[in-house]
Amino acid sequence: MTAGAVRRFEVEHRTGYHYGAPMTDGYTVACLVPRPTDWQQVVESVVRLEPPPSEHDSYLDAFGNLVHEFGVHELHGALTITARSVVEVVSPSSPEDETSWEEVVALLDTARGDLAWDAGFFRSASTFVDLADLGVALRSIAARSFTPGRPIVAAIRALCLDIAESFRFDAGFSDVSTPLRRVLAARRGVCQDFAHLAVGCLRSIGLAGRYVSGYIETAAPPGQERLVGADASHAWCSVWTPMGGWIDFDPTNGLMPADRHITVAWGRDYADVTPVRGVMIGPATTQHLDVWVDVHQV
Repeated sequence: MTAGAVRRFEVEHRTGYHYGAPMTDGYTVACLVPRPTDWQQVVESVVRLEPPPSEHDSYLDAFGNLVHEFGVHELHGALTITARSVVEVVSPSSPEDETSWEEVVALLDTARGDLAWDAGFFRSASTFVDLADLGVALRSIAARSFTPGRPIVAAIRALCLDIAESFRFDAGFSDVSTPLRRVLAARRGVCQDFAHLAVGCLRSIGLAGRYVSGYIETAAPPGQERLVGADASHAWCSVWTPMGGWIDFDPTNGLMPADRHITVAWGRDYADVTPVRGVMIGPATTQHLDVWVDVHQV
């Protein structure tokens, strides 16, 4: 990747839970801090919980994502987790790789060592990407872009645009439990649905596709359109190529490369990189969730 302009972003992500009755105990797991990559440097970051946690730990998961764990062992009627980060991102150049996609599949089929370990996780079914049930439908979509002998980057770019143009973004259509089958039938969804769709298409033909979570710039630069997914967590994809390594693309916005994006985590699908999850212990009652995200260039 050729280095381009370096942009510095400040990101704040706040998740608040409000309970109808006080909880006696609670455990929260958060994956909210951007990760360092070849194109991204984390200048500073902090994750805070209110009320202050009784215990706190952090670790890198199997994919190298930073995860924070909190325990609150006292009465509390609300819980708020806030992550603030400053990140420097290098604008990527347009990816190039003339290797045919069939050759890439053959390379992955015979991979050993580091490549087998790096790509192997991302070639098979996962919690939200059911290849056994949807493999035929996903291969059918992929076939429109991955025509015989087509260079891998050209095929990825075609798939990215195909999903953006063929499926409608509908913020009220789905949630984290909506199956990909329903998204395919309705031809609509949100960014996580389109990321699952894209990695499913890639995996259905033997390529390695990983799900990426993060953010995109809230305010568009002068002369550019505001992207879908701003003011919230966003999701897109990466695909492995022999010349370009892992290349990001955003099927929600039809962007390749994904150049206004801040990477937090990657995994097989949403289940591996859920921003905030946990369990509360207390009386049966109502719960209200508020999520607020701000991304701006500094």
